[in-house]
Amino acid sequence: MQPTYIFDLDGTLVDTAPDLLSATNAVLLQAGRPAIEPSGLREMVGMGARVLILRAFAATGPELAEADLPPHYDRFLSFYRDHIAAESRPFPGVEETLKRLLGQARLGVLTNKPQDLADRLLHELELEHYFQAIHGVGRLSVAKPDPRVFRHVVDELGGAAGGVVMIGDSATDVATARAAGAPVILVDYGYTPTPARELGADAVISDFRQLPAVAASLLR
Repeated sequence: MQPTYIFDLDGTLVDTAPDLLSATNAVLLQAGRPAIEPSGLREMVGMGARVLILRAFAATGPELAEADLPPHYDRFLSFYRDHIAAESRPFPGVEETLKRLLGQARLGVLTNKPQDLADRLLHELELEHYFQAIHGVGRLSVAKPDPRVFRHVVDELGGAAGGVVMIGDSATDVATARAAGAPVILVDYGYTPTPARELGADAVISDFRQLPAVAASLLR
């Protein structure tokens, strides 16, 4: 029976930081705030656009009240949707490895990116055909790290027979896998303020091409 791989998207499969930064700074500049640097953004992503905007405002001046978030969120989504793959690219080794896994494993994406943006990004980068399930925020009423969303993707891919592993870059991905009772592999080049090796994953890789061998060792 084929194993199942559930992938995070931003910071794991695709380096989306440049386009997320552009959209975030467009919102900040419109609000009269200073732009943030790339190094600052990488510590803000991982919990969706709403949290990203709130963190960006907190880092550049007075915090933004939740009640005042909607127009900034809408501006972010509009800008980001129009520039979603301007500079975003798959990380080194990602497409090569997905090609190796295609037909040998069931592959799915589980992200806290809104569903339409996840679909659009993967389509623009011509990656969508590798995945039998793509699950973003909006398809269910829950999101990572709630284990129900993880189990939903596993069920959509045909169940857990053959073993399931989560691949991500953040504490959210570790929490999701732990809550679902699945092993988790982190990449160490992603978007997290805490080094990946300190987040309690079952394995950490520096090169995406290491994934098949490491995952096989965890699913024995």
